[in-house]
Amino acid sequence: MTRYALITGASSGIGLAMAEALARRGRSLILVARRRDILESIALELTQRFGVEVLFRACDLGEPLRLSGFLLELEDGERQIDLLVNCAGIGNSGPFLAQEWAQEQDLLDINVLALTRLCHTVGNLMAVQGGGQILNVSSIMGFQPGPWMSTYAASKAYVLHFSEGLREELKKTGVKISVLCPGPTRTGFFRTAQLEADKFTHDKMMTAEEVALYTVRALDKNRAVIIPGWRNKLITSAPKFGTRWMSRKLWGSILKSRITP
Repeated sequence: MTRYALITGASSGIGLAMAEALARRGRSLILVARRRDILESIALELTQRFGVEVLFRACDLGEPLRLSGFLLELEDGERQIDLLVNCAGIGNSGPFLAQEWAQEQDLLDINVLALTRLCHTVGNLMAVQGGGQILNVSSIMGFQPGPWMSTYAASKAYVLHFSEGLREELKKTGVKISVLCPGPTRTGFFRTAQLEADKFTHDKMMTAEEVALYTVRALDKNRAVIIPGWRNKLITSAPKFGTRWMSRKLWGSILKSRITP
């Protein structure tokens, strides 16, 4: 029976790069994102280039009813999923009190609630079938507080800690859990989060394709926490050698200076 890799946030950035990296390995895919037209184009291209089966489902994971409907389809369907890549996520920046609450809730619904529900549904399906692998996408910002991006950083801390806890819980079920913590990556994230990419030393950023290639190799080794790039490893280790007060001040200064006017 054909087994599929299910990738959320597959229409751009790291999600799209993961889809291509897995298709290159001959994996059958189920791609999930908001826009059907983009997914259809991507599915056609990957099928033509790599000769793999690529299915897609347009779904706004931030809409509870649509997410519930999608999860019911997965539970009632006959397709086996042996890899879940929870890549869907959004970011924003600026003073928390100045944000529209609808935007904050959308971020939490997608970055936290949708990811957790997908882990619960697909994790149960994997446990029944005897195993599988789940990759949740966090960020290096999950390792420290992020003033001026407080909600985003907190959501990524949740993903990091949730994934590590779940890894221990599910060991005996055969379901493997890994968490990806990329640093600044050349994607459209900066535009949607209203950050100035040039101030993040854009020429030294990893590309989404480089992150994806590193990640699939780390998944082969069942790594618990995947941090691509030596600079990012250094950043995530820095809080161990300072105080939380220093971390708050440093990241607050860095992030505030990079918010677009």
